[in-house]
Amino acid sequence: MSEGRHQGRQGTDPVDAIIDQWAAVRPDLDTRAMEVFGRIYRLARAMGDRMEKAYAPYGISRGEFDVLATLRRAGEPFTLSPRRLAETLMLTTGGMTGRLDKLERAGLLRRSPDPHDRRGLQVTLTEQGLDAVDRAVGAGLAVQSAALASLDGEQADLLAGLLRELLAGTRAEAD
Repeated sequence: MSEGRHQGRQGTDPVDAIIDQWAAVRPDLDTRAMEVFGRIYRLARAMGDRMEKAYAPYGISRGEFDVLATLRRAGEPFTLSPRRLAETLMLTTGGMTGRLDKLERAGLLRRSPDPHDRRGLQVTLTEQGLDAVDRAVGAGLAVQSAALASLDGEQADLLAGLLRELLAGTRAEAD
């Protein structure tokens, strides 16, 4: 590690090493944003891999879980249009169709004509899909809770609030 601001500090991570390297070659840079987003990116990748493993026993991927969970959160009768699902999950209709095809073949959801729109479809969780998503959400939360266990409740609340503010700021810039 270079002679950066993290030298000798306990709890350093690979992002600290990157920041120290930049400090050595470009001390004029304010790398605070790189520290934050570098960690967010690494955390998202690590947790994404863990979530894939948590959902695998239920025969679903993270993306498929997202579809099932969106239907589950809609409440009874656990039905949404493919368009609404795609909008909620920020997917193209083509991407959504692929997920729906796989989940329907697995018996986790069914597509049927929309009784209110002759041209439309509706997507509904099956009993098997409801059971799978209810068990998978528990498994996923267990993985997330284990990862968060290094923080106490107050720290977790603070982090959640800070991330909410950061996310809101990035949405405001996009508008």
